[in-house]
Amino acid sequence: MILNPRQQELLEWVQRAGHATVDELAQHFGVTPQTIRRDINQLADERKLQRVHGGASAHSSVENVAYSTRQVLCSNEKEGIARLVAEHIPNHASVFMNLGTTSEAVARALAHHTGLRIITNNTHIAMTMCHYRDCEVILAGGVMRPKDHGIVGEATIEFIRQFKVDYAVLGVACIEADGTLRDFEMREVKTSTAIMAQARHVFLVADHSKFGRPSLVEMGHLRQITALFTDRHPGEAMATVLNDCNTELYVASDALPNDGD
Repeated sequence: MILNPRQQELLEWVQRAGHATVDELAQHFGVTPQTIRRDINQLADERKLQRVHGGASAHSSVENVAYSTRQVLCSNEKEGIARLVAEHIPNHASVFMNLGTTSEAVARALAHHTGLRIITNNTHIAMTMCHYRDCEVILAGGVMRPKDHGIVGEATIEFIRQFKVDYAVLGVACIEADGTLRDFEMREVKTSTAIMAQARHVFLVADHSKFGRPSLVEMGHLRQITALFTDRHPGEAMATVLNDCNTELYVASDALPNDGD
């Protein structure tokens, strides 16, 4: 299912807030309740959210939405974030890249770099980047997850600990108001924390829907992150947290050209 802009924003709202009523969605989008109910029914049929009485709710904090849904959710925003990250990674760099569709967008944005050495547990990234000019891809071993073909487990962590790289590019499910980072699955979190420990610079990539989203497993804190790349300014409170953590902030919308130039 290809989402129209209203359906994508509706899905982001529900994922971020956890629940939304038909009436508030209809008022926000300026459409009839019947139109919103049709959107909810279509998204529920695609298992992207859950129908509830009078509205819609997100899936629980213990399980991420389907990989196919994450591929289309905030896709333009992820591409903008990825282009900005690519500007901060030089040629001839070594880079860890973890699971996640935003990390995959960064992989695509690095297509014109040369001399990269990529270490990843993300098979989609490995298949994308192995065709790049003068780019060596090292794929971690371990247990492959059927839902997204990510590789996790103790063997993956032991493999990662063999390397010390220039940069890590990490996706995340949730950034809480106090700077705590969370994700959904223990094995994935352990892999990401191992990657953070083995990188000189850690770049966190997260679109606006990840702020305050409910997730179960603690992955770390913004104080462990060199720079956060996102698509919108996260607000004054989060800016204060970032400043306290000495974490740089890069916003993709700030990098867009001015139409008046």
